[in-house]
Amino acid sequence: MRIVTFNILGGRTQHDAEVDVAVLQQAIAHLDPDVLALQEVDHLLQRSGHADLTALAAEAMGATDHRFVAALAGSPGATWTAATGDEQPHDAAYGIALLSRLPVTGWQVIRLPAVPAPVPMRFPGRLGPTWVRDEPRVAVSASLTTAEGPFTVTTTHLSFIRWWNRRQLVRLMRSLSGASRPLVLTGDLNMGLPRAARISGLTPLAEHPTFPADRPREQLDHVLADPPLAARSTARRMALSDHRALIVDLEPAEVSRRRPAPRRTPAG
Repeated sequence: MRIVTFNILGGRTQHDAEVDVAVLQQAIAHLDPDVLALQEVDHLLQRSGHADLTALAAEAMGATDHRFVAALAGSPGATWTAATGDEQPHDAAYGIALLSRLPVTGWQVIRLPAVPAPVPMRFPGRLGPTWVRDEPRVAVSASLTTAEGPFTVTTTHLSFIRWWNRRQLVRLMRSLSGASRPLVLTGDLNMGLPRAARISGLTPLAEHPTFPADRPREQLDHVLADPPLAARSTARRMALSDHRALIVDLEPAEVSRRRPAPRRTPAG
């Protein structure tokens, strides 16, 4: 089974705002995932040509099941509001997506707590702090059917605010405490590998810098598992995005190996 997590930057390239859906589809086809987790996904937004990027990715990889979950509804600017889950398929939105060639028997959407007020952040080249407001965050989990048994894959895109993304990850792990194992958590967690493993209590399946794409210095994108699974991994630069795609290939026997009872509390 090949699991890929990829922050696609709304389908744009690293150094300009151009969105070419053919480039996106070629990238997804080249990655050849069985399960694909996407972050920063545009849905019917003007800036990406009103394209349904999730549907295009599903077509490119041959996914039998896929789910887009909005974190923000409307268009960037005045109508950009937190998604509620009541959005319709034709509504413009931005969020995350999970796609699978394997049959999905159930979905779970987990809305994570948002920072309640703007916070000061320091950026290179600026003398003083800049007050920023973080966007809402969400996770989506799929229960898969495999030849070796049930399997759970989850993806999310956590806050860039360090003290807050810890809280979000703890909340997410509590929500997944009853999920079938093996459980694989994927996504842009906006934190390094040791911290992601420590807070989640999961075992990393890949250790590669993923950001920025041209000269990656840090790993923000992760694939972590419970129980530990043997896997081969790599991070691949694609023709779009400012992140590299993180690719994990599981050995077939690993899907059914060691199924402990679901954990009831996350590691803090």
